[in-house]
Amino acid sequence: MKHLKRPARRALLVLHVAVSVAWLGLSVGLLALGITAWTTGDHSLTEASYRAMKVFADWLLAPVALVTLVSGLVLSLGTPWGLARHRWVWIKFWITMATAAATVFVLRPEIEQAAAAGVRDISLVAAPTVSTTAYLFMTAVSVLKPWGLTGRGRRLRARASSPKTVDGRSLRRTA
Repeated sequence: MKHLKRPARRALLVLHVAVSVAWLGLSVGLLALGITAWTTGDHSLTEASYRAMKVFADWLLAPVALVTLVSGLVLSLGTPWGLARHRWVWIKFWITMATAAATVFVLRPEIEQAAAAGVRDISLVAAPTVSTTAYLFMTAVSVLKPWGLTGRGRRLRARASSPKTVDGRSLRRTA
């Protein structure tokens, strides 16, 4: 993929950071509602908490997860960072894939069931705890950029820094 021009890259980066922060905020909000539903002795508050979680899950979770995934993918492919050149990008991609899939295929149906039943469910405390931890980890990885290049990244860097040849002759001057 061609590298994005600076204005497009910057706009996409702002979008990606904004939706990523929104996903983290949604996760923290779901955690607060899940803890409220689990710890309260008031059945009506449990039901209200799960209904509020359902609103977030129905209207926000899937679109925010999808925009985060797509914007991160386009950023990685449209910048020199690449998708599989640096371990931190590669790890963020797979964690985002896993959390997006878990959000859409596991968490949303679980919230749906809890909202319908109105019965306390500890998994609606555990799931947002795991997702919040994952998003905080990805935030730290984005800032710190640890671990270096992947094998593919090392090969690409070596190929880019090797001398170019024309008709089998090196373009480097020798003596």
